[in-house]
Amino acid sequence: MQKLMSHAVGIDQGEAVLFQDFQDGGSMWTGDGHRERRQRIRFSEKFRKRPVVHCSLTLWDVDSSANVRADVQADRIGDDGFDIVFRTWGDSRIARARVGWMAIGEVGGPGDWDV
Repeated sequence: MQKLMSHAVGIDQGEAVLFQDFQDGGSMWTGDGHRERRQRIRFSEKFRKRPVVHCSLTLWDVDSSANVRADVQADRIGDDGFDIVFRTWGDSRIARARVGWMAIGEVGGPGDWDV
């Protein structure tokens, strides 16, 4: 558990379209086996230290003739941003995916000094 020691807590959030592979025959739509996409997200301002980040699918368009498999997570979390990672495997065919995210952590307050 992360305990926040500051009275100033920041919440940043957004969404990212990770891919739209049905349009150009990309590997998420046409491939098989292990496939991964990453996208770097920058926070609107820095946190004091590494925040907690939550990711979830807000849109996914999949082929109904194959198994549906997906793993979505935040990776390389720092005080200024993180990577959204989407993975699939086997015969899953994913046409497109959009991921929503939220980061919560300590931020600097108006009375803080930058030394």
